[in-house]
Amino acid sequence: MQSRIVQCSSIFKVVILRLLLVLVLFWLSRWTFYLFNTQYFSKLGLAEVFKLAFWGMRFDLSAVFMINIPYLFLMLIPFHFRNSSYYHKTVTILFYFIPNIVGLAANFIDTVYYRFTLKRMTADVFQYISQEEDQFLQLLPQFIGKFLPEFLSWIVFSSLLVFLSQRIKRIPANRKQSSFRYYATNSLVFIFITFLSVFAIRGGFQLKPIGLSTAAKHVSPGNIPLLLNTPFTLIKTIDKKALEEKDYYEEEKLEEIFSPLHHYDFEPQEFRRKNVVIIIMESFSTEHISAFNSELPDYKGYTPFLDSLIKQSISFKGFANGKRSIEAIPAILAGLPSLMQTDYLTSPYAGNKINSLASLLKTKAYQTAFFHGGNNGTMNFDAFARLAGFEKYYGRREFNDDKHFDGKWGIFDEAFFQFFAQELNAMEEPFFASFFSLTSHHPYTIPKKYEGTFRKGPLEIQESIMYADYSLNQFFETASQMPWYKNTLFVITADHTSESYLPEYSNRAGNYMIPIIFFTPGQNTAGLSDKVAQQCDIMPTVLAKLQFNRRFVAFGNNLMDSTSRCFAIQYTGNQYQLIEKDHLLIYDGKHPQALYNYKKDILLKNNRINEEKATCNSMEEFLKAMIQQYNNRLINNQLTAE
Repeated sequence: MQSRIVQCSSIFKVVILRLLLVLVLFWLSRWTFYLFNTQYFSKLGLAEVFKLAFWGMRFDLSAVFMINIPYLFLMLIPFHFRNSSYYHKTVTILFYFIPNIVGLAANFIDTVYYRFTLKRMTADVFQYISQEEDQFLQLLPQFIGKFLPEFLSWIVFSSLLVFLSQRIKRIPANRKQSSFRYYATNSLVFIFITFLSVFAIRGGFQLKPIGLSTAAKHVSPGNIPLLLNTPFTLIKTIDKKALEEKDYYEEEKLEEIFSPLHHYDFEPQEFRRKNVVIIIMESFSTEHISAFNSELPDYKGYTPFLDSLIKQSISFKGFANGKRSIEAIPAILAGLPSLMQTDYLTSPYAGNKINSLASLLKTKAYQTAFFHGGNNGTMNFDAFARLAGFEKYYGRREFNDDKHFDGKWGIFDEAFFQFFAQELNAMEEPFFASFFSLTSHHPYTIPKKYEGTFRKGPLEIQESIMYADYSLNQFFETASQMPWYKNTLFVITADHTSESYLPEYSNRAGNYMIPIIFFTPGQNTAGLSDKVAQQCDIMPTVLAKLQFNRRFVAFGNNLMDSTSRCFAIQYTGNQYQLIEKDHLLIYDGKHPQALYNYKKDILLKNNRINEEKATCNSMEEFLKAMIQQYNNRLINNQLTAE
């Protein structure tokens, strides 16, 4: 056994070898992350693997030294008490094992979480966990069971850390040093390690320390999350200022390129007093809908009712503005995307005055209500409803019948949809209401009476998608018998996409594709548009269809206007993404990183940034104008037309 122990004559060597061990485990966890999520990354060639292996070490070093600062300090301070066996063991357990095991846990948690957000976790996740603490703790055992391979991988890595670290032991030297020599030597070692730590944390001697955007310099845009590690992204985004003012263009030029200020030229008497109902279906990716995948032979899809409704509607194969529900609600209801490292609802600007469909339609004497069957307070939906001007909020508490509780998130969709219909029937017209479903959310539980009823697919979510689609059908059957039904504009969309299975939905375009459907009972106009559409377009389009005549702010367009410059925008992994016509532009805030023709090149393998410079320049100009409008308006609280 003694031969298997690495014996060191100085604490300095013990510390360095242990940090090297952590570094190797972090480096290896990157490849574990890749193996669990291969479908989300382009096939890696030898050159890309080398870049990830080499440059990834730069970010791993930074993270390892950041989380081990207390350990380094306590082990290397030049005082004799650090030689105590009790002190050494205490410091090792509290400041070496615990931080590094937690750091590895962050990497392995992100192995799963990445599939839902397509970016490494950032510090805003702590706000989300604190808001959902009870549900998080309740669901934790189920998540561990569901993602057991990932959990066991973390156990293996943590066990290796503990076992191998204990093989590295200090064997005190027999010779004695004078006090002067001891303090002088160890002080120099302490200074040297401090210098080394600063170098590692900064990522080199360059003027500015490395950050999330530095990764774009080393690998292709789609592989940036693979290059980074989660402790690094978490630490680097703590207390980070969300936005900074931009001055790309003078005001006149800026307004010419892009303005979020809308004003439709209608007379007040032309306003159409139609009810508006917006239904947001949890995780209803375009991938699940047969009507949007007619080019795939014999593809049945998982939404038979929605397929039938699309035939009677004006529909768009649209794009979500984000990958999380908390990002979707402001985009859909207020035309406000989350173009920053944190979502709008937990950002420093969440207290800004905004306009929304609820606040704008209230000026036309609409009754307004927001419905979500989850626990009241989930993801700050009730707080946003108040901020956005909704008069009433209906959640699990207001439903007040836990016979239909799914045991996890809230009330099953079928029951809550029926509750929704009855509450709408009690409202005075005109009214505006928004409904957010929840059953097609992990862990995808459906009522026991329907087990075995709905067809399953290659993705676990698809059975619950069929149940949610059935619940939507039941709602329309009930609503169609009510007096307000024919005077109602229905908008149906999704909050974000789910995990993907088909390769065309496993890229940076497909991972945001959702339905956007406008249905008016009895209308003759129907069809599937090939326009680029996004969640932020819903508010301007609804207000245009109502012939609303007041000014408002929205970062989208009226989809029924043939002169609008249609686009979709997202922000993920410290990068902006603009989709326009057939192209997708990736921009890091300073320079374009990639340009793809996502319709022809569905796997986004061919970067056209050098071949199509005119398109790239036009999209960059437009995107910069939007960023300037967004940042400056949020900072200066100018999200309304007042």
